[in-house]
Amino acid sequence: MLIEIVADFVCPWCYIGKRRLERALAQRPTQQPEVRWLPFQLDPDTPPSGIDRTIDQLAKFGSVERIRQVNTLLEQTAAAEGLTLNLDRIRRTPNTLDAHRLLRHADANGQGGAHTQELAAALQAAFFRDGRDIGDRAVLAAIAGEAGLDADAAAAFLHSDADRDALRQALATVRQLGIQAVPCFIFNRLYSLSGAQEPGAFLPLLDLAGSEGVVASAAG
Repeated sequence: MLIEIVADFVCPWCYIGKRRLERALAQRPTQQPEVRWLPFQLDPDTPPSGIDRTIDQLAKFGSVERIRQVNTLLEQTAAAEGLTLNLDRIRRTPNTLDAHRLLRHADANGQGGAHTQELAAALQAAFFRDGRDIGDRAVLAAIAGEAGLDADAAAAFLHSDADRDALRQALATVRQLGIQAVPCFIFNRLYSLSGAQEPGAFLPLLDLAGSEGVVASAAG
């Protein structure tokens, strides 16, 4: 079975949704799916250097009080899933293009599988739990090293233009599939589930997809 997770690393519901998928998979221990990540950017127009988090949040939610309400809901929902969100630690909303490039780099260099999943989890935790700037290439290279990858090779890759055009094409392909919001979970390229659904919502699709073979990835 192939499960493709369409997500952005600065999307809190993607962080929560991935944990709920994991809880669903724990209820199907005989299934060992191949999990891949497909890139999505919530705001591709974010400057390369990022944007002040408060300014970004005010533009989205309109008031400090509304920001507090949304953040409290997110933190409480995450806590119920065993995740820690320290949203007050986040100072900048980053552009995530390089974070997506880094994950693809891990896959392309034979460091996929468990390493890719560990790196994806590390990127999400670095941002939401630790408030690290995952738009900063030095930070990204350090996270790669912490996830068991070659930090120097990651830094060299990030400071090049390698895979940049291919990633933009992959982002466009995901949009062309009609995906406008994340998270979105695609099973065997036939069935999809949108949003950070409760674990029970995944089970019928896991059962359905589990009886089929693995198919090609939705985006290169």
